[in-house]
Amino acid sequence: MQELNQSTVTEFILLGFASSPRTDPLLFTFFLVFYLLILVSNSLLITLIHQDTRLHTPMYFFISVLSMLDVCYTTTTVPQMLVHILSKKRAISFARCVAQMYLFLLFGTTEYCLFSIMSVDRYVAICHPLRYKVIMSHWVCLLMVGICAAYGVAGGLCFTFFAMRLPYCGPNEIDHYFCEVPAVLKLACVDTSLNDLVNIITGFNVIVVPLSLIVLVYVNIFFTIMKIRSAQGRVKAFSTCASHITVVSMFAIPCSVTYLSPGSDSLSNNGKKMALFYNIATAFLNPVIYSLRNKDVKNAFLKLMGRGRAPE
Repeated sequence: MQELNQSTVTEFILLGFASSPRTDPLLFTFFLVFYLLILVSNSLLITLIHQDTRLHTPMYFFISVLSMLDVCYTTTTVPQMLVHILSKKRAISFARCVAQMYLFLLFGTTEYCLFSIMSVDRYVAICHPLRYKVIMSHWVCLLMVGICAAYGVAGGLCFTFFAMRLPYCGPNEIDHYFCEVPAVLKLACVDTSLNDLVNIITGFNVIVVPLSLIVLVYVNIFFTIMKIRSAQGRVKAFSTCASHITVVSMFAIPCSVTYLSPGSDSLSNNGKKMALFYNIATAFLNPVIYSLRNKDVKNAFLKLMGRGRAPE
């Protein structure tokens, strides 16, 4: 394989979505509004968790980290997409493409790992409630987030290194709205069978392993909940897990289809739509799902606005 600096392609063209004078302003407005809502809702959730001492618990700490990751995750792709929608030239330099690919994978892998950590938090809270504060101490939570960050760095490096060390001789048009691995691999001048294998192995480690942990944890939680005699108690226990299961499902399914599909030809218009879902839609829905039915967050919001006060 040739080294990265031997590639003849110096920039890529991001085709994005079908362009026309009529639809471009609508697309721009739609994605701009979505992006602003993501920034505002996640920033507001982080502020509420930081300001209200009642939300200084491991669960809300992880939710605040999730919100920060969502902001970073979408910021790696959406601002550039907005510029390209209204621009005639949709070029991105080779170096910027590498950087975007790595940062996207870094934040995405870290977030996926965080989901598994959040499931462990729910397991301790439900299955070992009396030892919860001791087990999930502040330093343990920081260590868990640090492990997720290291996981993200390693996963992002592995995906990016093997994709961008290939020679790219032309054409240079990426059928996507950002530099995602499967779409970029289509443009390589050599056979990508080895890369496909590496992507499947790496994808297994960064997607399947955390997902397996989540499934295993929730199986144990399910059996613990079924032992609760009170029906009301079982409903309350299930409700604390419902939000997390919903978010994980929205993120895991499209990611698995994109990164675990054999061969880079699997990404097409459907791939772009899936990327929109786990890149933008989930970042918008996460704060909604975690706060819509959450009385603690609602009370914290009312308290911040000066319209109410959380009950003592």
